[in-house]
Amino acid sequence: MTGDRSQARDAIHAGDNGIARAFDLLAADHPDAAARVKSAFGAFPSGVAALCAVVDGVKVGMVASSFSVGVSFDPPMVMFSVQDSSTTWPVLKQAERIGISILGSAHDAACYQLSSRKGDRFAGLDVQELDSGAIFVHDAAVWLECVIRSEIPAGDHHVVVLEVTSLRVAEGQEPLVYHGTRFRQLRAVS
Repeated sequence: MTGDRSQARDAIHAGDNGIARAFDLLAADHPDAAARVKSAFGAFPSGVAALCAVVDGVKVGMVASSFSVGVSFDPPMVMFSVQDSSTTWPVLKQAERIGISILGSAHDAACYQLSSRKGDRFAGLDVQELDSGAIFVHDAAVWLECVIRSEIPAGDHHVVVLEVTSLRVAEGQEPLVYHGTRFRQLRAVS
């Protein structure tokens, strides 16, 4: 296997113009691999979701940029991944229903606040709490009320699949985008 990796790192690849180019693949066991993986994954733009609910009378919330829709359309399902080291998820997953707010372009401060490890994550935040315990952030692009259907171990994370039980879409509300360790806004190209 070491020979294969070495060959891959030293491979010569001919481009469309016929000029040979060398490319370097970083082996997963390389000392710089963790930082490079984080950088590579950060190159993929994603929306930002706030997952919030009331658990035992206390508002609990967290933010996920690893959120994905369209896992299933019938029934409608979404998913996200959470680090095994999270101290919020073990509490939040006890909720009967979880409110998922796809944050809007003006929610960068709310995102930082909901992901903070200190202080009241909900102080001064404009939210809507449902009778089910699901909490939504006002002016979010989308609200999804969900129940957890499965949780699957995946490396140093867990992948969580949730079923959507109700939803609301805010027409014309642009989403917040996370890309390259920064929040960004979408811009139409044509």
